[in-house]
Amino acid sequence: MPTENFMNILFSNWQHTLQTFGVDHVIAEKSFSDLVTGYSTPGRYYHTLKHIDHVLSTIQILQGYTTNLAAVQLAAWFHDVVYDTEAQDNEQRSADYAFDLLSNLGIPESTITIVTRIILNTKDHQAAVDDYDSQVLLDADLAILATNQVLYGEYAHAIRQEYSWMAEADYITGRQQVLERFLQRSRIYFTPLMSEFAEPSARGNIQGEIQSLLSS
Repeated sequence: MPTENFMNILFSNWQHTLQTFGVDHVIAEKSFSDLVTGYSTPGRYYHTLKHIDHVLSTIQILQGYTTNLAAVQLAAWFHDVVYDTEAQDNEQRSADYAFDLLSNLGIPESTITIVTRIILNTKDHQAAVDDYDSQVLLDADLAILATNQVLYGEYAHAIRQEYSWMAEADYITGRQQVLERFLQRSRIYFTPLMSEFAEPSARGNIQGEIQSLLSS
């Protein structure tokens, strides 16, 4: 259960981003409550508010690469708000959710267009060469892959819990395919900073998880 301090920090981040657009404090609080509800649905073990906090923290580190920091931050908040491991349209539904909520907040259409584009790009974790805002969100979303072995192990376990409805053999096959696709990419990360400092760790962790899956 998130602590009160953690929630206060998250709300402060949310409010700070919305202040860019002059959103009223009371309205900001109501929309934050809606997001908290979305990220607190049953069956979430990794795709929680803790993940959003980690993504936002990484975006702060990578913000120098963005062209529209506020849009990237908003996309971070919404990119997993709809998350059903048995569905194939989570990204589209999350983008639709963002469109509706941000429209009600009076966020400019030009910003909402960027936010929804970034969210949709998380489906395949690919971004155009000149789409720096998507690149930053995608790198922040996958930053967990480059963490230390203990945290990576907790992440891998949490993902398995989210797919607890799958038989072990089916999960191993599916998860291995997902991980292999990352290894087959010429680069997992787009931004120079992540590409240089996080790429080797991420590849090592992924290879380690594949070996663990195959030996279980």
